[in-house]
Amino acid sequence: MTTTLEQAKTAAIPQGGGLHRRLNMATAMIGGIVFASLFWYLAHHFLDATSRTYSDEVAGSLTIGWIVGFWLGIGAFVAPLRWLIGRDNTRADDLYLAGQGQGTSRYWKFTTDHKVVGVQYIIMTMVLLGAGGILAMAIRTELIVPGNHFVNQQVYNGFIAVHGMLMILALIVAVAGPWGNFVVPIMCGARDMAFPRLNALSLWTLVGAAGLLLTTLAVGSLTMGWVVLEPIADQAGVGMDFFAMAIIVFTVSTTVAGVNTICTILTMRTKGMTLARLPIFVWGAIIAAALGLYAFPYFSLVEAQTLMDRTFSTSFFVANAGGTGWLQANLFWLMGHPEVYVILLPAVAALFEIAAVMSRKPVFSYRSAVAGMTGLAGLSILVWAHHMFTTGWAPTLGGPFMLTTELISIPTGLFFLVLIGTLWRGNIWMKLPTIWMFGFIANFIIAGVTGIYLSDIPLDDQLHGTMFVTAHFHYVFVGSVLFGAVSALAFWYPKVTGRFLNEFMGRISFWLTFIGVQVTFLAMFASGLRGMPRRYSSYAFIFEHTNLMTTIGAYIIMAGMLVLLGAVITSWNKGEPAGPNPWHANSLEWMVPTPVPLENFEVLPVITEDPYNYGEELVRS
Repeated sequence: MTTTLEQAKTAAIPQGGGLHRRLNMATAMIGGIVFASLFWYLAHHFLDATSRTYSDEVAGSLTIGWIVGFWLGIGAFVAPLRWLIGRDNTRADDLYLAGQGQGTSRYWKFTTDHKVVGVQYIIMTMVLLGAGGILAMAIRTELIVPGNHFVNQQVYNGFIAVHGMLMILALIVAVAGPWGNFVVPIMCGARDMAFPRLNALSLWTLVGAAGLLLTTLAVGSLTMGWVVLEPIADQAGVGMDFFAMAIIVFTVSTTVAGVNTICTILTMRTKGMTLARLPIFVWGAIIAAALGLYAFPYFSLVEAQTLMDRTFSTSFFVANAGGTGWLQANLFWLMGHPEVYVILLPAVAALFEIAAVMSRKPVFSYRSAVAGMTGLAGLSILVWAHHMFTTGWAPTLGGPFMLTTELISIPTGLFFLVLIGTLWRGNIWMKLPTIWMFGFIANFIIAGVTGIYLSDIPLDDQLHGTMFVTAHFHYVFVGSVLFGAVSALAFWYPKVTGRFLNEFMGRISFWLTFIGVQVTFLAMFASGLRGMPRRYSSYAFIFEHTNLMTTIGAYIIMAGMLVLLGAVITSWNKGEPAGPNPWHANSLEWMVPTPVPLENFEVLPVITEDPYNYGEELVRS
């Protein structure tokens, strides 16, 4: 009788979620495929098959159908449509959307809880890095010896294009995605992001964009590298249409995420959390978000114009109709250099947090750190044309752009000194986050010094277009940002799972990756100094030995990343229990229980000091 009464009471409680209960990633994929097929069918039957732009119009219709169907299939439009017909979500609906009581299945659904979205970003980052890494191995396998033996030049160019863009997308979200979602609201003392449904939309829009980007390889690939230079891009196959739409959709994702981050930080801070008391990672998140809102629309605009040239016979980039390739070059690099710092700043800001905790010291010159990150973001807007020193565009502007590029080393050096100053004479706790942080420091020195060479016009004339440039930006992205991202993963992993990331496997991964980075990219520097050009699928025998070393190093990096993947997966349920605050940190994300409650805080905290007030008795005299 008691059981029957309990079942009756449970049945009487209204179940929330509605249509969302039937929607997940599988239905999103099905919806994307169905709508892509429908749009293709309609375009195939109603567009003029004799038109010069027919294939591009059909491809564009197909990509639009994919993203619309994907959004419908994941449930992005359910709540707005309910609101339009006067049936707004109930409390039970909102709780279901937040993933309450759904276990691991909530990670594969449209879920509004910022902590779930953070975990979804971790999964998405690993998928993007894995796909990009596989393409990197394909590239290095082609280059292990001279001569085309694995793929031809056209396929190789496609590998270069998709590998480059996948890795950039992965590193843009590698720190800002997981931790900008999981810990930033808690650090601010907020119960959620400012716009929870938009937060979920940003994640699933990124998934849809990644699907389009990966499909590029299957529909004709690209022949002009990840920069997709015009007017060559106008002559490419339909893979260019998929690539362009992927970038436009990705820009929607970053714009939504950036606005949400800024609004959350500026409007939802708890009492006493003044701007002067914000954790440095929060500063890094808001500066990177603002810089992304400035930079990424340029890339979206370029790809929109490319699609218009290809489908509507406009002439933005077609020279014989009054267009110019310089427009594409300038718009692309107006995005291309700030994008580096959108990637770098969250990783650096996370390392400030880690350095303070692991050395038991306050951040050395908090205001200098914030000023350095702000100055770096500001100057990054003014340096784009150094990518065009060798093109012949506006040679009289070479001097000013050389100056602004060299000036950017000042704020870079400032926040680097803050990081070193925080560690100096501290009681360093050599745990996994610290080890990866020191790897970042070592690699970033090489990345920064070699970047100064490329800002000098006479040297750039010799080195531009060679493997030296490739080695430099890989030291920035792989040697620096990736190491910072893994350090952040190891640091906040206990807050997500309640367990430590496996220390032994993490250290093996570190040494494999660190050694692999040095072997790979120092050998690549040597190739570049000897004159080996970028993006070639074959090369002269003079570069044979350095390319062999580079390929061996790349496989070592891949081995290190596979060990790290194994550590992440096995530690999730079997790692050493960590407790709510294993690092004895002072910021708010460590003050809440693990697992973190749905609304983070039962009672919102009141802040009376900054989060770096560590006891002086723990600092060496």
